[in-house]
Amino acid sequence: MRRVGEESPESSRIMLGLLDAVEQDRAQSQRLLASELGIALGLVNAYLKRCVKKGLVKVREAPARRYAYYLTPQGFAEKSRLTVEYLSYSFGFFRQAKTDCSELFRAARRRGIRTVVLAGQSDLAEIAALCAIEHKIEIVGVVQKGADQRESVGSPIFPDFDVIPKSVDAVLVTDLVRSREICEAAVAKFGLERVLIPELLRVRMSQRSKAAK
Repeated sequence: MRRVGEESPESSRIMLGLLDAVEQDRAQSQRLLASELGIALGLVNAYLKRCVKKGLVKVREAPARRYAYYLTPQGFAEKSRLTVEYLSYSFGFFRQAKTDCSELFRAARRRGIRTVVLAGQSDLAEIAALCAIEHKIEIVGVVQKGADQRESVGSPIFPDFDVIPKSVDAVLVTDLVRSREICEAAVAKFGLERVLIPELLRVRMSQRSKAAK
C-alpha cells in the first residue's frame, strides 16, 4: 500500500517528463507538452505551479507575454532521483506486464479467442500489443475517450465500447489510471468471461459484476 505523501508511478512519470521538458527548453508551449505527456492541458499547468512552489523550477517573464521556465539546482537533483526511480519501476513493470499479457493471451487462444480490443492507451497497451504478435492475437483497436490521435499501437482508436466492431472476441484492460472503472464498463458491455484483466492492475471482478450487465 502506498504511504501518505508518496508519489504514484504515474505522477512520478509526469513530473519527470515535465522537468525534462523544462531542462530542454520545451515547456514554453503547454499545449504541446500536454500532448507529449498524454495529459490534460490544465494538469500541465497544475504540475508546473507545483514545481515552482516546491522550488524545482523558476519562472521568468519573456517577450510576447510568455514565460520562460528554468530548473533550479534542486530541480536537477529531483530529476535525477525521479529518473532512477522511474527506470527501476519501468523494468519491473515491463517484466510483470509481459508475463501477465502472455499468460492471458495463451489462455485466450485455448478458448478460441483470436481478436482483442485494448481498453486504455498506456505503456501496458504497448506491451500487450507486442505480446499479441507473439501469440497470434489480432488487436482490433484501442478504446480511449478523448484521445488526440486516431491510432495507437498500430490500431485505430475508438472513443468508447459502443463503436467497437462486433467481431471482437474479448477486451484486455490496459488503463493504468481508471482500471476498476474500465473493468466494470467492459464487463457490463461484454460479460466477465470476455474481459481479460492483467494481474498487475490488482482488480478483482466478481460474478456480481457480470450480472450487472
